[in-house]
Amino acid sequence: MEVIIDSLAALATSVGSKIVFAVVVLIIGKLLINAVMKLLKKGKLLDRLDASVKTFALSFVKIALYVLLIISIIGILGVPMASIVAALASAGVAIGLALQGALSNLAGGIMLMAFKPFKVDDFVEASGVSGVVKEITMFYTVIMTLDNKRITVPNGNLMNANIVDYSSEDLRRVDLEFTCARNEDPAKVQSIMIKVMEDNSKVLDAPSAPFARVSGGTNEAMNFVVRAWCTNADYWDVYFDLTQGIIEALGEAGVQAPAVRVMTESK
Repeated sequence: MEVIIDSLAALATSVGSKIVFAVVVLIIGKLLINAVMKLLKKGKLLDRLDASVKTFALSFVKIALYVLLIISIIGILGVPMASIVAALASAGVAIGLALQGALSNLAGGIMLMAFKPFKVDDFVEASGVSGVVKEITMFYTVIMTLDNKRITVPNGNLMNANIVDYSSEDLRRVDLEFTCARNEDPAKVQSIMIKVMEDNSKVLDAPSAPFARVSGGTNEAMNFVVRAWCTNADYWDVYFDLTQGIIEALGEAGVQAPAVRVMTESK
């Protein structure tokens, strides 16, 4: 009986020491991982990388370090790695089905890094969401909407969706539509619109000069389309300046029923 008790005590001591050691390694490992991630974020090692690639790389490094930590703890507990590999192999089909969505998102993240349809700080519209890209991680992309909502979009969805990047080009064209009374002189209205655009210092003459033409109408009103080029950074300033400036100029010139029509594309 004493032999059995001694054996159980020795086994408990051995197992207990392994568990305690594993817990210590877990705590120290987490602290080290946090320290490494802070150093990588604050250091200059990844500064040369594009912001999109940087966030993806940080996410990858963090996951890889945690995988190494888990493998180390398993080794400390004395669990044979061969047994673990065999168990994972036998459960491979079930694991594959369970991780199907995650693997799709991982593949999507890799594709985003390879083809770069957008980058961090770009204003994009994709997968039913529009906003500024804040992070691109291994599995998800974080987008902040204009009203400051944080939306996390799976990378797999993004790679299977049409992506509109409004920040990719240096120049953008502002398209507006206006209406006025049918009995007005089209040439007069057009000249007023052109003058307002030419007086705006942020409106560019290239790649094409400011444009204003009759685009249609009804029995009561005429429709005019207005187009002006500007830098991407000035888009919203020009958009609102022209909207207000043209309406005011038409009113001051005595044009009847001046109004702006809402355009479908306004990002």
